[in-house]
Amino acid sequence: MVDQLVADHAAKGLVMRPDVEAALRAVPRELYTPGVAVQEAYRGDVAVITKRRGDETVSSVSAPWLIAEMLGQAADALGGGFKGRHVLEIGSGGYNASLLRELVGASGSVTTVDIDPEVTERAVACLAAAGYSDVRVVCADAEQPIESGHQFDVIIVTAGAWDIAPAWIAQLVEDGVLVVPLRTFGMTRSWALRRVGDRLVSCSQRLCGFVAMQGVGAHEVRYVDIAEGVHLRLDEGQQVDRDVFGALLSQPRQQAWAEVSLPPPTVLADLDLWLAVRLAAEVDQFVVLSAQQEAVDAGTVDPAWRFGTPAALTEGTFVYRSALGWTDDMFDLGACAHGPHAAAATESMVTHMRTWVDAGEPSPVLHVLPARTPDGDLPAGTVLDKRHSRLVLTFTPA
Repeated sequence: MVDQLVADHAAKGLVMRPDVEAALRAVPRELYTPGVAVQEAYRGDVAVITKRRGDETVSSVSAPWLIAEMLGQAADALGGGFKGRHVLEIGSGGYNASLLRELVGASGSVTTVDIDPEVTERAVACLAAAGYSDVRVVCADAEQPIESGHQFDVIIVTAGAWDIAPAWIAQLVEDGVLVVPLRTFGMTRSWALRRVGDRLVSCSQRLCGFVAMQGVGAHEVRYVDIAEGVHLRLDEGQQVDRDVFGALLSQPRQQAWAEVSLPPPTVLADLDLWLAVRLAAEVDQFVVLSAQQEAVDAGTVDPAWRFGTPAALTEGTFVYRSALGWTDDMFDLGACAHGPHAAAATESMVTHMRTWVDAGEPSPVLHVLPARTPDGDLPAGTVLDKRHSRLVLTFTPA
């Protein structure tokens, strides 16, 4: 499994840190996935679901590739790595906490918290079976401070968050690091954020997916079905008419290309956030398109990624980033649109794509500030207001 993860890092242009690799080799993952075949426990590309509520997954042992990347994000943001650090994990299961225990060493500490008593009881049992009896396990809603006045060097969140709880910032030491799967414009990224006073500034981000946060900090994603197997993800209070979108999809599809030639390592997750911040300022509604494979195979839609593609309603026209156009081992970027202004909508979207390429394919930087922050004190960028915080996304040309 670890050999596969190291190769996966290299394919993405990343280098796995030796301390993270050593921890992954040391911890017996199968002890945290009882009842699951060893071959499944050690698959590097999938999470192991440990609890469902109806059809909803509410707890899992995260996929090893994602755990490895998030630990690397945290260690890189810290500069000197984990040794001797005090770490809080929000969202428990035991496996990640034991990896952290290996990383912090004898002079560090790990506290793991979960809102679900079944999950924390299971984590205690699994940690004991693996010999990690000095990990502190707490059952609580982590929207509130875990221990009054106590601070941590690192907080790692392993549940999908819509906002940054003030308690997380308050519990970080100055220059401490928060790694959190945060939804921005309906798209989740694992952000490594460093505390600077009362705000956070990102050091890195990675594409990811997690089970949703529970408790006071929960924020439900809304889905609207606009055709058989085709959905719109609404995460920032958008209101859409499903009949309007459904009628548009029944109209002929028009496509345009950016006429660029890019190699496979291009980070298209960065492009999707680039499109989000620009389209949100220009169109009537920015949404995220998702689709079942059957709808893609039927030709109903042709999204860039069926699990979440930037899309918009603009001047009565539905437009989205399309599947890539391949020539040998290079690809082009495209857009599809349905509606009366399909040509203009696709050209506008591919123009934004060309601008991103011409700027050197920049990655986003995220600033998190308190909700009370006046506009004049915000850094330049696109503002996304949440319940507790004001998020500012900006791109620096490479």
